[in-house]
Amino acid sequence: MPDAATPQFTKVWEFASEVSGWLTEAQAELLWDTAGQLPATPLVVEIGSHQGRSTIMLAAAVGGRSGRVVAVDPFVDGRLFGGSRTRTIFEQNLASTGLTKTVELLPEYSTRALPGWTRKIDCLYIDGKHDYWTLSDDLRWTHHMPTGSPVLIHDCYSSIGVTLGILVHVLPSRRLTYERRVGSLALFRVAQPTTADRLRIVAELPWWLRNVAIKLLLRLRLRSVAARLFGHRSPYDPY
Repeated sequence: MPDAATPQFTKVWEFASEVSGWLTEAQAELLWDTAGQLPATPLVVEIGSHQGRSTIMLAAAVGGRSGRVVAVDPFVDGRLFGGSRTRTIFEQNLASTGLTKTVELLPEYSTRALPGWTRKIDCLYIDGKHDYWTLSDDLRWTHHMPTGSPVLIHDCYSSIGVTLGILVHVLPSRRLTYERRVGSLALFRVAQPTTADRLRIVAELPWWLRNVAIKLLLRLRLRSVAARLFGHRSPYDPY
């Protein structure tokens, strides 16, 4: 099982950290450790790949055990996404790390790819479009996952749309259990939740409201207020 303290993790993160993205080192460790605990020849589905920072961490963690990562990303054109240029950078980054054969690119919207999907998924990483409707649909990928499988969601308790999706679909769910989070990267598992598990979701709401307030202050160009009230000195949203 990969260990975040090993030279292998350090070497992979050294390269991945240079790739444009929002995954922190601590969050990369969570991906690495979670992928390392999967059964032999695991299949990981990643929704939202950007230039490949998280893809590299997941692929490196499972590649040595004949695992595969299916990267689902439409790479649409536009100022916020980058389109074909981002896809080219993504593929170059995989090639530079020797992970091209470990990653299967599915250049499609996750909502369109899901209806035709038939393969069993051992681990699901959701970091796609952060609106309520897309997150709600992306959670349906868990129907292809056996009991005990991990589900990781980035920008959880940070994005309004993602958190609303969690409250509506996961809080009352009978098959998804919340375990913990590292920053905004939350780990769930396909399992019957207890009342205590549900209460852990509710307990994250003050942190979510803090993040929403910080985002509002940043949009209003009141970064100094965000720093004074919440200790958030970064010009970027909390993630």
